[in-house]
Amino acid sequence: MKSFLDQNFLLQNKTAELLYHDYAAAMPIIDYHCHLDPMTIANNVNFGNLTDVWLRGDHYKWRAMRTNGVSEDYITGDRSDWEKFKSWADTVPYTLRNPLYHWTHLELQRYFDINEILSPQTAQSIYEQCNAKLQSPEYTVQNMISKMNVKVICTTDDPIDDLKYHKAIRNSGWDVKVYPAFRPDKAMAAEDVSSLNLYINKVEEVTGIQISTYKDYLIALEARHDYFAQHGCCVSDHGLEQIYAEDYTEQEVSSIFDKIRAGKSLQHDEVLKFKSALLYEFAIWDHDKQWVQQYHLGALRNNNSRAYRLSGPDTGWDSIGDFKQAQSIAKFMNKLDSTDQLAKTILYNLNPADNELMATMVGNYNDGSVAGKIQFGSAWWFLDQKDGMIRQLNALSSMGLLSRLVGMLTDSRSFLSYPRHEYFRRILCNMLGEDIENGELPNDIEWTGKIIKDICYYNAQSYFNFKV
Repeated sequence: MKSFLDQNFLLQNKTAELLYHDYAAAMPIIDYHCHLDPMTIANNVNFGNLTDVWLRGDHYKWRAMRTNGVSEDYITGDRSDWEKFKSWADTVPYTLRNPLYHWTHLELQRYFDINEILSPQTAQSIYEQCNAKLQSPEYTVQNMISKMNVKVICTTDDPIDDLKYHKAIRNSGWDVKVYPAFRPDKAMAAEDVSSLNLYINKVEEVTGIQISTYKDYLIALEARHDYFAQHGCCVSDHGLEQIYAEDYTEQEVSSIFDKIRAGKSLQHDEVLKFKSALLYEFAIWDHDKQWVQQYHLGALRNNNSRAYRLSGPDTGWDSIGDFKQAQSIAKFMNKLDSTDQLAKTILYNLNPADNELMATMVGNYNDGSVAGKIQFGSAWWFLDQKDGMIRQLNALSSMGLLSRLVGMLTDSRSFLSYPRHEYFRRILCNMLGEDIENGELPNDIEWTGKIIKDICYYNAQSYFNFKV
């Protein structure tokens, strides 16, 4: 029987062990999509305690705690940090076979050198050990990131953000590069006209451009796109239910915008036309600047309206959706490709039923101009666990080129999430090691090791325009 979380965790054969330890383990990390707070990075803070760094904002853990019968006051409520951590420790033994069980103990090992199992019995000791370390200089935010061998981080930023914390990080001389990513979801959110008008007013404020027409709005948003580029941004990101690719005319969208500014509610088809028009414009700007555009597709958000009213977005009330994806993706990408204005693109899929759809879709638009130009991105959110990663990797391997994958990302708000890259790398090495031992791949360790290094680091390094 193997020991839990030993050095060969998830590695089921000798070849997998060799591939991981000799080729994957030491590779640096490029985290090209996450939700880390740039202010916290810039201020290089020491977190007050383990609850502060580990539980605050982590809706993965919150969902598990709710399922385990923990009341909200111990999750997002006003209970003490110790009481919240104790409630998490009480929950952990019940997370067997959930990726949280693995992540929890990987993070305790990698950041704090703690090999104990978190439980009600060990909670006090682990909490005190971690809290003591978190107060030391080596556990500032920047030092914890550096400890994980991270070279590049892309945060997720609204177009109206002034990026002052990115500037501060750049000017600090820290050797980890932290770039903004352009995330214009709020700029498209025409289903709520009142909120969108307030947002447009903010765009006016930051650009100094009076926005009376749709053309004005495009000019102002492109000015923000330019501003992001001036501050090192070379990545856009969109969190969408599905790609919007409705037919529209410029006159139609201008009229729709006039209705928005007049505070009039839109019909469903008008919302879709407005979103489609803006999404296309963003893609054109991305191509003009040689950015990489990312589309996170398939989340059904804010399902529990009562809980959403109490706690707001991103607090654990989302799930996998069953949206139709293929036709809209093909229509959108074909429109861009027809004028040779399709930027490098990563499609992330949240519904495992659509894995093969995505794996074949990207092949339609890989035109030979760039290796892996259109990517079926790594498993994300509900799928960034063992089974989800294996299914994504198998679909990509079978219908595309796994060897050109740009690797893993954290997609996380937690500063303790970087062992997810290790988790992915171990799974990748085990898959390839198993194929070699089964005679399904040649026993060419040097070449397979090169492919692993590429997936872990070098593919991303060449794909993005980062200055590493």
